[in-house]
Amino acid sequence: MSPAATPPPPSAASTPSSARPSAPAAPAPAQRDPFFDNAKYLAIVLVALGHAWEPLTHGGRAAMALYLTVYAFHMPAFILISGYFSRGFDMSPAKVKRLITGVAVPYVIFQVAYIYFQHWADKGTPPDPLSLLNPWYLNWFLAALFIWRLTTPIWKLIRRPVPVSFAIAIMAALTPGIGVDFDLQRVLQLLPFFVIGLHMKAEHFHLVRRRWVRIAAVPVFAGAIAFAYWAAPRMNSSWFYHNAAVQDLHAPLWSAPVMTLAMFGCAAVLTACFFAWVPRRTVWFTTLGAGTLYGYLLHGFLIKLSRWQEWYDAYAWIRRPVGEVVVTLIAIAVMTALCSTPVRRVFRFAMEPKMEWAFRKQA
Repeated sequence: MSPAATPPPPSAASTPSSARPSAPAAPAPAQRDPFFDNAKYLAIVLVALGHAWEPLTHGGRAAMALYLTVYAFHMPAFILISGYFSRGFDMSPAKVKRLITGVAVPYVIFQVAYIYFQHWADKGTPPDPLSLLNPWYLNWFLAALFIWRLTTPIWKLIRRPVPVSFAIAIMAALTPGIGVDFDLQRVLQLLPFFVIGLHMKAEHFHLVRRRWVRIAAVPVFAGAIAFAYWAAPRMNSSWFYHNAAVQDLHAPLWSAPVMTLAMFGCAAVLTACFFAWVPRRTVWFTTLGAGTLYGYLLHGFLIKLSRWQEWYDAYAWIRRPVGEVVVTLIAIAVMTALCSTPVRRVFRFAMEPKMEWAFRKQA
């Protein structure tokens, strides 16, 4: 039968209402929890503060105490959230595509960008060779996130995944020959935070929202800063970076399990206190939580440029209390700007490329 001879379908007006199929209701868009966006923004601001304070620690014990306190928990908190939001990764084509476009491709782009930026900006030292195996500076987190997320099905399958992840972290701390490929030393030592986040539920985050926890967080942080002030001249700060074996730190072998568990305990307590202070409602910086990876990767250019151009040595007042306050405010303002919508719009091609041309269409 030709199309012209096909009888027209009955109009909606002539169709009985009882016979009309009801249109499926459009699914409601997923609501973002402002708590997690707030936590991600505040955690990434702490990352920027840690990097901005690092030159100030060379001559100031108070700055070193704040630096060590922040470094004790800021990346563990961020990794915990990353693990929590990786719970749905199941190796499906859509999830693998998102992993490639949201993690692997930005890793390659920023690896090349960082290396060539060093070629252009750092004239005093020989530039690093271009390598995709050796994450340059902040790119270690993308390499780690890619590896952690790929192994998510394993951690969801095996029994007692958290003790296994701690065993791996301790073994890594005892193995100096892991090498620099994908910064595996740091990937393995920080693995427990991702695995714990992977097995957390929403109600676990509600536990720290109680009023008594928020009140208790004040003396806990004060005690942590006081302890860091005492430990600053006595402790090797490399323990906080999780990127070296105990042999490289000239420490005895027994210190690997002791320090791994001690550093985890410290990070867990401070992370809980940090989450207790995170606002639960929508505030002015909530929308910035969606752009934290932009701020994280982009601020690395400014941090490195400040070292190569010796900005901290340009004026003596920078290393005084007023200078430390100014550096802190600038770091907060810069990170806030880099997480904003206009910046995300400009750099979305590198951070969230669609790349439909690269993938087969699924049935």
